Amino acid sequence: MAQITPNTAEEKRAELRRAALEYHELPVPGKIAIAPTKQLINQRDLALAYSPGVAAPCEEIVKDPNAAFKYTSRGNLVAVITNGTAVLGLGDIGPLASKPVMEGKGVLFKKFAGVDVFDIEIAEKDPAKLVEVIAALEPTFGAINLEDIKAPDCFYVERALRRRMNIPVFHDDQHGTAITVAAAMVNALKVVGKGIGQVKLVTSGAGAAALACLNLLLKVGLKRENIYVTDLAGVVYEGRAELMDDDKIQYAQKTVARSLSEVIEGADVFLGLSAGGVLKPAMVAKMAVNPVIFALANPNPEITPEDAHAVRGDIVMATGRTDYPNQVNNVLCFPYIFRGALDSGATTITDEMEIAAVHAIAELAQAEQSEVVAAAYAGQPLAFGKDYLIPKPFDPRLMIKIAPAVAQAAADSGVALRPIQDMDAYRERLQSFVYASGTTMKPIFTAAKCASKKRVAFAEGEEERVLRAAQIVVDESVARPTLIGRPAIIAQRIEKFGLRLKEGVDYDVVNVEQDHRYRDFWQTYHRMTERRGITVQMAKIEMRRRLTLIGAMLLYKGEVDGLICGTWGYTAMHLSYIDQVIGKRPGTNTYACMNGLLLPDRQVFLVDTHVNYDPSAEQLAEITTMAAEEMVRFGLKPKVALLSHSNFGSSTQPSAVKMRQTLDILREHSPWLEVDGEMHGDMALDGAARHLTMPHGTLTGDANLLVLPNIDAANISYNLLKTAAGGNIAIGPVLLGAALPVHILTASATVRRIVNMAALTVADANVVR
Repeated sequence: MAQITPNTAEEKRAELRRAALEYHELPVPGKIAIAPTKQLINQRDLALAYSPGVAAPCEEIVKDPNAAFKYTSRGNLVAVITNGTAVLGLGDIGPLASKPVMEGKGVLFKKFAGVDVFDIEIAEKDPAKLVEVIAALEPTFGAINLEDIKAPDCFYVERALRRRMNIPVFHDDQHGTAITVAAAMVNALKVVGKGIGQVKLVTSGAGAAALACLNLLLKVGLKRENIYVTDLAGVVYEGRAELMDDDKIQYAQKTVARSLSEVIEGADVFLGLSAGGVLKPAMVAKMAVNPVIFALANPNPEITPEDAHAVRGDIVMATGRTDYPNQVNNVLCFPYIFRGALDSGATTITDEMEIAAVHAIAELAQAEQSEVVAAAYAGQPLAFGKDYLIPKPFDPRLMIKIAPAVAQAAADSGVALRPIQDMDAYRERLQSFVYASGTTMKPIFTAAKCASKKRVAFAEGEEERVLRAAQIVVDESVARPTLIGRPAIIAQRIEKFGLRLKEGVDYDVVNVEQDHRYRDFWQTYHRMTERRGITVQMAKIEMRRRLTLIGAMLLYKGEVDGLICGTWGYTAMHLSYIDQVIGKRPGTNTYACMNGLLLPDRQVFLVDTHVNYDPSAEQLAEITTMAAEEMVRFGLKPKVALLSHSNFGSSTQPSAVKMRQTLDILREHSPWLEVDGEMHGDMALDGAARHLTMPHGTLTGDANLLVLPNIDAANISYNLLKTAAGGNIAIGPVLLGAALPVHILTASATVRRIVNMAALTVADANVVR
């Protein structure tokens, strides 16, 4: 039998090429599109959007040009501009062939920072003419991102545009690379214990990116006399004439060294932005102890990590590739620098703004990792150190960290036309973009942070998501966690995940193997359940192994103010212990679960998604009222639709009759509710269509609380909407009807959802029921 051999490198490249072409072609050509931000569905909308209504904002802009930021998209629109003369890895391929790269840049702007982009490819190689073309575009854009323009033209173009234009102009190949390199360099030197003012640095490459890196490193402490530059002609030394220009000559050194091999001896840092293979193993051997090597040429670095580490084991290394640790990637900074610059109305990008970005990136790498990063890079070491110098591109905290720092620096350096007045509110707004549930949860977090009762027990205290959530609730002063589990395992995992939690300082532990309250707990549990079939021996065993039961007893005894459970298992299992120990609140006859979804154009809540299989009309009425009361605490006015296969009496099937009966009960017992039914799902979400069908209905506008006839309908609808339209962004499940603050999550709960529910639990604990 013939042996199947692994794919060759050539076959892998061919497969990547095929996949890339398919990605760019399907389902529609290209990677970006334009979408309207206002509705345009009738004649009035047309009159407002275009003639005659559009004249009004035009007149306001004539009176005050800054009004353009109020009435148009200019304040969130960036031009990504190139002439295609230096496309990464491809060279001078021209403007048309560079368009996929520019579209790709637009995707990154939109994905990571919500910034809109027009990509503009200009067929002009003359730098002076290129400047004229770009400068004429100023009325359209809030900022300009120059891309893939060859050196030294890029220097001339950027400087000329910065002098002429009153909006930020940023050549990402220079400054984006420089900011990311500087952040990684600051951290690399911290890891090896060397001061930036004392190290000798040698570069390979003297193009736009390399010189921009050196210029910025000077501003964060590197000494000019310690910098040695090499290029195709060798060392840049005083008196050299070959391949010299005004930008390069400032780094000319008095030295007899003429080659990289000679000048590398004793160097603490190698910075490569040149070509693959130029740094030889023998050169690495000559470097100082604990050398830092940034081999950033793509796709082939100046030396591979394997070859470098084969020479010596004390190296800290970064590359530009995703398949090695410490990838230096411009996407870490440019979306967020533009976000901060646009939001503050900056007229340019200052040195102070770039330095603020450097320190923000460096500090974030030293913080513990978010759950998003941990999931995206499963199995990779993500604790700050020699293999983790800078954050990963998918870290959702990059924008929250960098954009405010840049906006503040813009204000401090006097270039912000619209300085951020309330930086805390600005951070909250950014967080709402990163974590879409932020806006809905804001009233709950505000209540939680002002609360007096803050002790929340987490039943699954050893679970990674719970530990990461605990770090956030501590950092945000939401709660003091009580973690149920084995103290040694919890401490070990906190260290493994790079968290900063300290037992007894930030959190408390209930030791499931030995706790002084164990005897009291099992005896209390036995008294509660001895007539439900629970014997003494069963009570002892259950109180050792059932984490939710332990948490429920902590809550019952007043040891904590609230309980979170359910990150594994299923709702009924957890609810059985909650019912045995906590029970229903007075006057309540049933439990239920409510889930919230943040859809692209609306927020909706659904009941009952997890508890009652086929609730009666009386149960549905009680569930609806509890859910509506909970929505009010989110700052939302409930608009309730009772859903069915029947539409306002079109069926006499039992489920339709049940929903009509529910409406009658609600009108009698909860007259404050705006509710109607029974109705189809589309009628619930389209108030205009519903009004045509039922002009005398008692519900106006689009419904936001959907009451389903049974658990099948509710759970299926919730999960379909969450996956297909909601981007898996959900709130809940919110347990309704319990006597004390407790919520049962699901196995799919994210860290952010756990944090949200912890805040809700704290808010619950401080409400007098």
